[in-house]
Amino acid sequence: MADAVSIGLGALALLVALIAIRIPIAYAMILVGGIGIAIVNGPAVLLSQLKTLAYGQFSVYDLSVVPMFILMGELAVVAGLSQALFRGANAWLGWMRGGTAMAAIAGCAGFGAVCGSSLATASTMGKVALPELKRYNYSGALATGSLAAGGVLGILIPPSVVLIIYAIIVEANIVTMFAAALLPGLLAVLLFMLTIALYVLIFPKAGPKGGAADRREFIAATLGMLPVIVIFGLVLGGIYGGFFNPTPAAAVGVVLVWIYGAFRGRIGWAAMKLALLATAGTTGMIYLILLGAELMKIFMSRIGLPQQAAQWIAEAGFSPMMVMVMLLLALIVLGCLMDSLSMILLVIPFFWPMLLELNGGLYQGADGAGFGMSTADLKIWFGILALIVVELGLITPPVGMNVFVISALAKDTPMIETFKGVAPFFMAELLRVGLILVFPALTLWLPQLLGG
Repeated sequence: MADAVSIGLGALALLVALIAIRIPIAYAMILVGGIGIAIVNGPAVLLSQLKTLAYGQFSVYDLSVVPMFILMGELAVVAGLSQALFRGANAWLGWMRGGTAMAAIAGCAGFGAVCGSSLATASTMGKVALPELKRYNYSGALATGSLAAGGVLGILIPPSVVLIIYAIIVEANIVTMFAAALLPGLLAVLLFMLTIALYVLIFPKAGPKGGAADRREFIAATLGMLPVIVIFGLVLGGIYGGFFNPTPAAAVGVVLVWIYGAFRGRIGWAAMKLALLATAGTTGMIYLILLGAELMKIFMSRIGLPQQAAQWIAEAGFSPMMVMVMLLLALIVLGCLMDSLSMILLVIPFFWPMLLELNGGLYQGADGAGFGMSTADLKIWFGILALIVVELGLITPPVGMNVFVISALAKDTPMIETFKGVAPFFMAELLRVGLILVFPALTLWLPQLLGG
């Protein structure tokens, strides 16, 4: 077994090296996983796996929700939903000191709920909100920092493609994961707004008050948000209410966003064609990474690396909670090096079996052992924690993809100022992680309520 573990650790090192030299992560995982299976079990076993693996992986009905939600996000970008959301939120909040930045956070949350992509949320809301923030003389750090941080809300607030992928990897219920993400997502919005309030309290000139909207403008801006509220309510309300499953819900969302965009003259045949092509490209990339992740999972399972890691941790005397904290710290570090989806697909197939072993094992039915919760609850709790720390990678150097996106839009603000601006939001995210670690009910209460 020691030889097998050595092979596994060598394979992980090779995988990291391939990613470091910019080999696409899908190809890197397929190569390492395939070679690993061939070395450990022989080429015949690898060929037998490949014969049915791709079909078995991609014919899962739950996976059909991915292209539908991606298409909904692509259409939402061109339909102009972001302008309506920011205008409405600014009418409600813009009169306060720091209110326009708070409106940007609210707009990011609403758009992220429809779009599901952090980078698209940051880019789209940045184009809409940055001119207003500059018009009211917001500091470059607060303006760009709040938009970069607001973009991360798209990865967690349901519907989220990354959340769906996590659910498929650990075989969790997608509806349950959506329910679990709702309260932590709203908590992030609240903490971000409180962060802005404290920031402008300390630095009043960083976020001046905006102009209060007159009655007619306020009503028009509020009514402009209604289509987004209706789309969000029908999609998630239909899922939570049991009227339809996630895939039909995503189809409903696509149709509603298309109708909204077509009515506003923003979505014609050309825009629809571009959205479909972008959806096909993104979906193909995700599916190929899923295939690589499955090969890696099979390889790691056959050599028993997760089980050996769990045994080593137990013998070292680490408590399950200490292990959870170490894994989350590792995810934060990895988030500085790769994008969120790649990280989830790369590390979850390795981390999850190890946590499962620490919790008592899959076949022992040891509810209450390890983390003091059932396997189903552990899937939910760990998934939400993992996605939150994955979010942090979008605003931390050296990658910080959201920071790069916003910096490209705000050319007059040095990138170092944007990183300074996201630092308070980073601390707010760490506070959210701490609260969820101490109070797992923040993620478990709503799924249990709906399940009951």
